[in-house]
Amino acid sequence: MTTPSPQWKKTACILCSLNCGLEVQTENGRISKIRGDDDHPASQGYVCEKSQRMDYYQNGADRLDTPMRRRPDGSYEAIDWDTAIREVAEKFLAIKRRHGGESILYYGGGAQGNHLGGAYGDSTLKALGVKYRSNALAQEKTGEFWVQGKMFGTGVHGDFEHCEGAILIGKNPWQSHGFARARVLLNAMAKDPARSIIVIDPRLSETAALADFHLQIRPGTDAWCLAALVGIIVQDGLLARDWLAEHTSGYEHIVDELNAIPVAYCAETCGVAEDKLRAAARRIASASSVSALEDLGMQMNLHSTLGSYLQRLVWLLTGHYGRPGTSNAFVPFLSLSKASKGDTSMGKRGAPRVEKRSPVANAKIIIGLIPCNVIPEEILTDHPKRYRAMLVETGNPLHSLADSQRMREAMRALELSVVIDVAMTETARHADYVLPAASQFEKAEATFFNLEFPRNAFHLRAPLFPARPGTLPEAEIHARLLEAMGVLGEKDYRPLRLALKLGRKAFSAAFLAAAATRPKVMKYAPVLLYRTLGPTLPAGMEAAAAIWGICQLHVLNNRKTAARAGFDGLPPLAADRLFQAMLDNPSGVVFAETTYAESWQAVARPEQRINLHIPELLPELAKLAHSAPPHDPAYPFILAAGERRSDTSNTAVRDTGWHRRGRYGTLRISPQDAEALGCADGEVLRVVTRRGEVEAEVEISDMMQPGNISLPNGQGLDYRNAEGEVVRRGVAPNEVTDCTQRDFLAGTPWHKYVPARLERLATPAATNA
Repeated sequence: MTTPSPQWKKTACILCSLNCGLEVQTENGRISKIRGDDDHPASQGYVCEKSQRMDYYQNGADRLDTPMRRRPDGSYEAIDWDTAIREVAEKFLAIKRRHGGESILYYGGGAQGNHLGGAYGDSTLKALGVKYRSNALAQEKTGEFWVQGKMFGTGVHGDFEHCEGAILIGKNPWQSHGFARARVLLNAMAKDPARSIIVIDPRLSETAALADFHLQIRPGTDAWCLAALVGIIVQDGLLARDWLAEHTSGYEHIVDELNAIPVAYCAETCGVAEDKLRAAARRIASASSVSALEDLGMQMNLHSTLGSYLQRLVWLLTGHYGRPGTSNAFVPFLSLSKASKGDTSMGKRGAPRVEKRSPVANAKIIIGLIPCNVIPEEILTDHPKRYRAMLVETGNPLHSLADSQRMREAMRALELSVVIDVAMTETARHADYVLPAASQFEKAEATFFNLEFPRNAFHLRAPLFPARPGTLPEAEIHARLLEAMGVLGEKDYRPLRLALKLGRKAFSAAFLAAAATRPKVMKYAPVLLYRTLGPTLPAGMEAAAAIWGICQLHVLNNRKTAARAGFDGLPPLAADRLFQAMLDNPSGVVFAETTYAESWQAVARPEQRINLHIPELLPELAKLAHSAPPHDPAYPFILAAGERRSDTSNTAVRDTGWHRRGRYGTLRISPQDAEALGCADGEVLRVVTRRGEVEAEVEISDMMQPGNISLPNGQGLDYRNAEGEVVRRGVAPNEVTDCTQRDFLAGTPWHKYVPARLERLATPAATNA
């Protein structure tokens, strides 16, 4: 008798924002085989080697299976869920009564693969009156988001499948992706003589090795390189003048500053030959289409917000927007900007924008997020408006944010700290309470990183396994917290449950009518939907109930694009059909089809013209003409803290048992620096910065230029294995970073520009065994 083959199940990778579709086989609670999902509308079967690590996340030995409470001596005791929910609710309410909801900080809301928990967390925050939030976006992308809003007023993304020219700034898509099927598209561009790749990066990365133009800048000089390109385009007459006159505004306010850019000085400062910069500028100007993408190499560096502005000027001054092969305005399923502010308004436009700042450091709040780098300043003070409590959900800020020592000090200074996560993370080990969540493969899950144009897709994932005993999905945790606080109860659920007995059409009418007349309904919509609609959904998909509400908002605000995707008619009915399609299609659903004309209509600036004038950044541009990156002889190297490599994941994968071949956790240095230091490949060096020191094994690499060194991201975790031993592999880079070194406007950290020195050890040390 033949044993049937295990069934292939649909899911997604959780290690980067692309969330490529996967098919997996499972056996005895483990993910045993993984392949790409050909039916996924975005990734189309593409997969990289990192996806093979999913079981090491799912079955990590340090996963939790009971709530934990910290004892006065710092140890932890297991407690039952009823006790945990009651005590957490009571203590948060007590802090709200004494100091107001603004004294509670929320961090997280979802990692690279799980955003549904954040949708439910929003209800808890509103019940507590929480005003301040932060997450990883605030140490990476907020400067870019601010510039994007000033220039376009909407999100845009490049078309790397069809572009003639690709500009990649501080970005290595070979390792960190950033657009669908990255390696396939990079290889296609590299092999096509009619297309060009331009890379701005200090390293000879895998992507830079494929480039037609590798502008190998000195560390920290992205802004000088981009300013030189802008200056060349303007001063050499490479402008798309007619296009600019038709589609943009503000050029007349910046032309004098752009003409004044000292191209030769900028070239000398960034270390790229002027003739090479001119050749790259001419290639950009002559291309029929150009797409650009910036990432952490620039966004966590000197002048990062200015760099976000200058790189957009490079392709806008040459006329690259709103057609195939260029950037276009995508239609998101849920706006990350609105979601991060807790904005659940029914219309497209919310209240008029009012600049908000953090209460102690007076830091600029962008898309509702305070800069991660100011969190310790907001706590370690006697200021009356300091943060007194913190709720951390699916985040590990004590490991992932700058200056881990300072973050640990800040967290222990709080009156209350609560972590919701699957494992006993570095942050959880300092919390007062730890609430164990079901894994991303044990509940309905999804992400809102939906950036595709013209066809955008959303992937609602079904669980692969039942929840581990003792854990709860975030939806259930937040529902119980709201009920324990007396915010919601049976009287709120009963009318909707009665309507649901007549079918989802009647439920839609009842819910929308209640939302229009009772503010409480929209305020706590995710939990209300979870408690009423959730139990009627397929087993394990209860938490998908919040997606029904997001479908309603999406279709109401985007009727034309939803109709082209097949969801036309009355918005409530079309939205319900969209939701059902998401339940019925385990590989994902195209929810929006957008035209190029609509890409222009989405520009939310006067007369739908792209704004080129950002006055706040012009003084920063002028500074480049008479400055250079700081140099301290006591710290002669520049450390890039957190390089993406084949041996890195994000910190969700805590068990490094997947790594069996090649190097792990090494300190990359150039051959010239190794020779000058007299060190050998494999030797252990001490890396010393102004904030701390670590030891790491040397990897001599031609990828690095002299003076530039790097450590990988996401390593140095304290993982408790199945034997109960704490194992640390690699280096935690934020032990040597400094939270005071940050962008002047967005507050994003300078992780890629950390002054350091290297010291040889008197005796060998085995820190990365």
